Amino acid sequence: MPGPRPRYGSARRRAGARRYDARVTATTGLTFRTATEADVSAIVALVESAYRGEASRAGWTTEADLLDGRRTGADEVLPALKDEDSRLLLAERGGELVACCLVSRGDEADTPGGEPEEGAGPSAAHFGMFAVRPERQAGGLGRLVLAEAERLAVREWGARRMLMRVISARTALIAWYERRGYVRTGRRSPFPYGDERFGVPLRAGLEFELLVKPLP
Repeated sequence: MPGPRPRYGSARRRAGARRYDARVTATTGLTFRTATEADVSAIVALVESAYRGEASRAGWTTEADLLDGRRTGADEVLPALKDEDSRLLLAERGGELVACCLVSRGDEADTPGGEPEEGAGPSAAHFGMFAVRPERQAGGLGRLVLAEAERLAVREWGARRMLMRVISARTALIAWYERRGYVRTGRRSPFPYGDERFGVPLRAGLEFELLVKPLP
């Protein structure tokens, strides 16, 4: 789904920022919490199952026709857990891990025409590492996780926009995000060909497009 998140030089939390507290949504039976190091292997397995190999074709988010190789690994997940400017959010139902995503504090200057406000700190957030267990897809779970990620970004960092980078060839996925308020910016960046940490491309010309959504 969303592409690699940008890297930032500082991992210091903004003064007054609040840590995310685990919560249960009674109407959906979902429990949301932030990941710990004990969750790393389960997160990697979930993300791989949603995007790679024949098993991923059980859901509609598969990238198996575009990319081979790995989608993520412990070498990406573990640093995200330790980054104070990131929250790796897990969704569980009945004790089973069913979805995850990574929300990272960003900078308004990453949005089209955006400029950081003097002394205000980051005012945007980045969304990535989004995965829903294939057999649980197409049932509204992804929509709930995305909404929780947006809530987290506003509550903890006062984010005014959510940004993500999606492979532009994934038109059905982009349309799904558009139905949830995201806007295509036309700003594109090349896929990192030759860097197998992000997979092995099966076709030429892959690139990411930046999507943006204003947050309340």
